[in-house]
Amino acid sequence: MSRSFYDGLYWLSQEWISLPSRIQDMLWIIQGVYYPILAVVGVPVNIMTIMTLSRKKCGLTKCVSCYLVAMSVTDLLVIIIDLIMRQIPVVYYVHFTFLYFVPVCNIHAVMLYAVTDCSVWFTVTFSFDRFLAICCQKLKSKYCNAKTAAVVLGTVTVVSFFKNIFWYFMLTDQYWLMNRPWFCRVTMDIRKSLFWVTMEFVHHILTPGLPFILILLLNIFTIRHILVTNQARKRLVGPSAGDPELQSRRKSIILLFVISANFILLWSMIMVYSIWSRMVSLGFFSIWLNDFVQELGFMLQLLSCCTNTVIYAVTQTKFRQQLKSAMKYPFTSIIQCIQ
Repeated sequence: MSRSFYDGLYWLSQEWISLPSRIQDMLWIIQGVYYPILAVVGVPVNIMTIMTLSRKKCGLTKCVSCYLVAMSVTDLLVIIIDLIMRQIPVVYYVHFTFLYFVPVCNIHAVMLYAVTDCSVWFTVTFSFDRFLAICCQKLKSKYCNAKTAAVVLGTVTVVSFFKNIFWYFMLTDQYWLMNRPWFCRVTMDIRKSLFWVTMEFVHHILTPGLPFILILLLNIFTIRHILVTNQARKRLVGPSAGDPELQSRRKSIILLFVISANFILLWSMIMVYSIWSRMVSLGFFSIWLNDFVQELGFMLQLLSCCTNTVIYAVTQTKFRQQLKSAMKYPFTSIIQCIQ
């Protein structure tokens, strides 16, 4: 379990090491650099995104801004609670041996899984909100507003924390610095129990299995509605490239689809591995997945917490302008003070 750089190079130099073991060893070496860089970049980027969106000068509706701010807040919390407080100590476990004597792992687990659930389900609720706004015009004015968004986000947050309280009782309060879906010590009688395996299986079905299905269906229905309405509008108005209605709808659609695609691509590997490992625990075995699939899945999942800012900057012109001005503000203030 040594995760040092030199030990990693040593194992890579051994000819008898199998290809899957070489891949996993290479990922461990990469994680030693990848995770700290991700933390250094992810924290300020998400803070800047929250500040920029909170100013409400990005040309987005209050409802959309509310969802995007909430998604950025949960991304920031995932980076802190999962990446900084879990994955980095796992990679540099030699320097975090003091965690063995900090009896709060089960509390940490509840917070981590609750925040992760919020991050995933906020994406689902945002997709559903955009589905209503684009496909159900009669419901748009009633439900697609900041007040409804606040109620939905608050409800998801409360449900996520209550749903994950069971981790407090299933896990011990001692840390176990290994890359596993659980990172606290688990007694063998619990880990081998059918109840434990079933609860974990249900947990991974709800997050992110069910959100995958919902996001895919919502996007399929949205695409179908857009294609139908665009054809009808072209027959009535004509093929006008400068149609403001089509331009506005196109920007909203691009933002929705890129966020959804980003989530599906970066979460798919850890979802497949998690469900597969629980199926094996329940006695259903078809194919074998090596541990490096899980390692790569963790890396991609955490990357998804740092990509939304790039998505907003690429797809939203006003957000990009506001972000530039926010980044320039400290330097312009210093120059003004000097002058």
